Amino acid sequence: MSVTRAGVVMSKVSSAPSSIDVLPQFLAYLDGRGCSPNTVRAYGFDLRHFEGFLRQASIAWRKLTTSQATEFLLYLRGTRTKRRGMRAAHERLSPATVNRILAALASFYSWAQFTGHFALRSPFDPVQVRGGVFVSDQHRPYLSGIAPRSTTRRPLRVKVARRLPRPLNDDQLKRLFAALRCQRDVALVRLMLDGGLRPGEALGLQLADISYGRRRVTIRWREDHPRGARAKSRTERVVDLHEAATLAAVSDYVLSERPRESTSPYLFLVGGRGARALRPLSYAALVRGFSRACTRAGIRAPGVTPHALRHTHATRMWEGGMRELTLQRRLGHASPESTRLYTRVSDRVVIEEYHRALGRRVL
Repeated sequence: MSVTRAGVVMSKVSSAPSSIDVLPQFLAYLDGRGCSPNTVRAYGFDLRHFEGFLRQASIAWRKLTTSQATEFLLYLRGTRTKRRGMRAAHERLSPATVNRILAALASFYSWAQFTGHFALRSPFDPVQVRGGVFVSDQHRPYLSGIAPRSTTRRPLRVKVARRLPRPLNDDQLKRLFAALRCQRDVALVRLMLDGGLRPGEALGLQLADISYGRRRVTIRWREDHPRGARAKSRTERVVDLHEAATLAAVSDYVLSERPRESTSPYLFLVGGRGARALRPLSYAALVRGFSRACTRAGIRAPGVTPHALRHTHATRMWEGGMRELTLQRRLGHASPESTRLYTRVSDRVVIEEYHRALGRRVL
C-alpha cells in the first residue's frame, strides 16, 4: 500500500482530517509488512479513537506521557461502541477491543521511534520484569528453562475473560443445513465444519486446491483475492476430508451450480445476474448469507457465526480422541495455546476421573 492508498483507507475510516500527520505512512508500513487489508483498516479505526482523546485533552501525539496514556485507557473504558442496534447503543467497548486499540498504539509509537518521528520514550513501552515465572498454561519454547530470562508485560492492558468456544450442537447443525438454499452454501458450510477451515481459508480456495482422488484440500497463502479474503496463517497445510458428504457437496456445486462462463480460478463465486456476478465471494457476503440462513433456521445468536463451525470441528476432533499436537497441525495453529482452548471444552481426563470418583462414592 502506497501513501496514496493509505489515504484511501483513511478516507473510508473517517472524512475528518487526521491530527496524526504520519498516520498514512504508518498504514503504508503495515501493508508493506504484509498485514491484511482488514488489519490495516482496523488499525486506522483504532487510531481514530486515539485522535478523539487527543482532541478532548488538547494534547499533541508527540508529547504524550505515560500518565496521559493511562488516562487514554480510562477514556476507552468510557467510550460507547458504534455498532448498530438499540442494544449496542448502550454498550461500551469490550475489554478485547480496548486491548487491541492499546496494542495498535504500542505498534504505532514503536514505528514512530524507529522512523525518527517520535524522539521521546514511548508511553506504551513494555515493562521488563526480572525473575518472572511462567504461567502453567503458557507456551514454553524448546529449552526454555535452561537460562534465566525476564518476562515482558504491557503496563496498559485490561483483564479479559477467557471464554470457551461455542460449538454448535447436532440440532443446530441439522436446522442450519435444512435452511441453506444453494449448493454453494452447502459446500462452504461443509468445508468449514468437516475440515475446520477458517472462513478466509475456505473463500481463498481455488479449483486446483481440491484433490478429489486423495480426498484433501490444500490451504495456500495468497494475497491476490479480489475481495480481500486470505488465510490467517502464512504456513500452508493440507487438510484431509474423508467425510463422504464434504467433497461430494463441493463436486455438486462445481459441476451443476458454479457459473461455467467464469474464468476465475477461485472456487466460490457470486451467482445470479447482478453487477457482482462471477466475482469471487467476499467475507461480508459469507457472513450475510450465513446470518440469513441462521435466521430461517431459528438458531441465530451472538455465538453462532461462520467461525463457530471451526470451533465445532475442533471440539468434535478432541472429544473423538485426536491428540493435541495432531489437532494443532490440522487446524494450522502456530502455538499450542490456541489449540488448548478446545481441550478446556471437554477434558477427557477430567471426565474419566469424574466417573471414577462417582463409582467410588460412598452412598
